[in-house]
This record gives sequence, C-alpha cells and structure tokens, in this order.
Amino acid sequence: MSFYESLLAQTQAERDYLLGAPIIQQAMTGQVALRSYIAFLTEAYHHVKHTVPLLMACGARLPERLEWLREAIAEYIEEETGHQEWVLNDIGACGADKEAVRHGTPHMSTELMVAYVYDRIARHNPVSFFGMVNVLEGTSIALATQAAGIIQDKLQLPNKAFSYLNSHGSLDLEHIEFFKKLMNQLDNDDDKAAVVHTAKVVYRLYGDMFRSLPLSSEE
Repeated sequence: MSFYESLLAQTQAERDYLLGAPIIQQAMTGQVALRSYIAFLTEAYHHVKHTVPLLMACGARLPERLEWLREAIAEYIEEETGHQEWVLNDIGACGADKEAVRHGTPHMSTELMVAYVYDRIARHNPVSFFGMVNVLEGTSIALATQAAGIIQDKLQLPNKAFSYLNSHGSLDLEHIEFFKKLMNQLDNDDDKAAVVHTAKVVYRLYGDMFRSLPLSSEE
C-alpha cells in the first residue's frame, strides 16, 4: 500500500464525520438556503486567505533533506495566490457585503483549524501542513463541482457566484494527482505520522465548521 492509500485508510472515520454534516446532506439533496451558502463562503474566505501564508511558513521550516518538497510548495503558492478574492467576489455576486466579510471574524472552528495548522508547522513538523491539504483538496473533489450545480439550480444564482466552488472542483483533480505523488515520495516515518495526525484533526475541525452553518430549515 502506498503512503497516500494508507493516509486515506487511516483517516476514513474522520472523513466520514465531515461528510456526515447535516448541511452537506441537505445541499446534495437540493435543500439549500441562500444564507447557508453565504455562510459557507464566509468561512471559506477566512481559511483560504491563510493558504499562501501557511505554504510560506511550511516552506521556510522544511529541512534541507526535503528540498524537493520546498520546490513543490513554490508551485502551490503560484497556484493558490489570490483565491481569497475569488471567494469575496462570489459573496458579492450573492448580494452580500463582501467587505463586511473581509473585516469580520470566522467561526471558532475555522479559527481553530487555521491556528492548529500554524502551530503544527511551527512547533511540531512543517510537513504536517500536508494533512490540511489532504482534507481540503479531497473534500473539494468529493463535493465542490456537484454541490455548485445543485446550489446554483436551487437558488438561481449567476455563474459568477460560483468561481470558488467550480474552479476548485476541477483544479483540485489535477492537484490531487500532484499531492499523491508528493506524499508517496515521503520516506520518513515521523513526516508520515505528522501528515496523518494533522489530517485527522483538520477533518474534525472542518467538519465542525460545516456543522456551524445554518440549515435551510432554519430560514
């Protein structure tokens, strides 16, 4: 079994916790409220804006033996730069105040998720960051494009309200192949353990973020 396959197997229970969030079940069956989608985008903004700073923090702390991984991080930075503005533009296209979101504060679960990954990079093992990548990109492939179509159909929103979801569904299909290759190059047991542990915790916190979003029955 490759390390990537092992990572998926070891985090199955935590992934199920995330995918079992009631709002995800609702969205996939067409029960969608506008405020729920805006709330999702709001939390997305508050973690997406940390993607590049987290990548930079990780790259700066990697040891010389992982120079090949630092080069991959440079590619990720180029790909991910500015995506938080896509999220804000989607919020504006939904008729909400994107500047209020920019200057607002995230839900506690989102704040804890971001803070946890910064802490893992700074205090434990910088390779931990890739546990978060596994969660966000894997979830995005499983949900993003399909959910975007259902939400758009239900709420009759314009295409420009879905730049984040639509781009990440297709973009992350390419990213996940890149990610698999990187994970399967890891040959240090401590690095692998750090990725698995971080993925487990981030699945839980990201799942809590989804559970914090308002359900459509609460309109």
